[in-house]
Amino acid sequence: MHEPPPEGKAEGTARALIDLDLLGTGPDERFDRLTRLARHLFDTPLALLSLSGSDRRWIKSRIGLDPSKPPPELSFCNQAMDEDMVIVSDASRDERFRDHPAVRNLPEIRFYAGCPVKGPDGNALGTLCVIDHEPREINEEEAGVLKDLAWMLEQELKSLSLATRDELTGLTNRRGFDAIAEQTIAMCRRVGEPATLLYFDLDEFKQINDTLGHVAGDRVLRSFSHHLNTTFRDSDVVARVGGDEFCVLLTSATTEDVERPLSLLAGRLRTRGGEPSVVFSVGVASYDPSRHQSVQALVNEADLQMYRHKRSRGGEQGRRDS
Repeated sequence: MHEPPPEGKAEGTARALIDLDLLGTGPDERFDRLTRLARHLFDTPLALLSLSGSDRRWIKSRIGLDPSKPPPELSFCNQAMDEDMVIVSDASRDERFRDHPAVRNLPEIRFYAGCPVKGPDGNALGTLCVIDHEPREINEEEAGVLKDLAWMLEQELKSLSLATRDELTGLTNRRGFDAIAEQTIAMCRRVGEPATLLYFDLDEFKQINDTLGHVAGDRVLRSFSHHLNTTFRDSDVVARVGGDEFCVLLTSATTEDVERPLSLLAGRLRTRGGEPSVVFSVGVASYDPSRHQSVQALVNEADLQMYRHKRSRGGEQGRRDS
């Protein structure tokens, strides 16, 4: 099996993980979203993000593994950290791994593809991998997709050292959204997946602040953020991008796919008991590589559609413009 990293190197990765407040930490939706996407794009039963620091390696994100059970020890990942990529078509026939417990026993790994995930200083901190119980091959383009996903994880690591969280709502803020959305759109463009952006504006929010006070306004913002998080999928990017403006970027989704969650969101906001009513306008923009050369172009279109929706309804809750 592959040897652990040298002591000096291990100490360096441990320090980097401490600086990022990641050493020994548990699951995080920011990383789960991308391992979930890896599993979807490669159609594998398992996708993992492992991190390595000091004398330990642990699974930061696991999609397809029972979280109540200890994960397998993966020497595969040690090797992937030191190489550009490791692809094992059939581990049972690979002399490096065929005697590994995770190959001979559960989860009976056959196919493995892993790519290093590097920290802001350029040193490998872990590995993103996809795993199958059946032998398989991947082509050069698919290998490139895995590298792109690893790079997106690296951007998440970089964002940890920046102010990318909205303190009031806990959502990603505008800076974080721009960074994540840029890479998400690039991934969709590369693999031909659809993407749809929703741009929300809370109607008459200023009136709530003026009549009920900013404490009530903050409660409305937190409540709306909560309903966005619980209505949309875990893989969707939800962000507060302005005072009362929010974005949701959905991958593998068309404009028709957003109708149901929008209706569900509106229904949840109508049953808020004694809380101030929350009415939103929303613009919907479907990503088109020929028209949207940047995330900002997509945001601008969704923003325009939102204002059209607002004007068409005169402030009443309704469906979006078609």
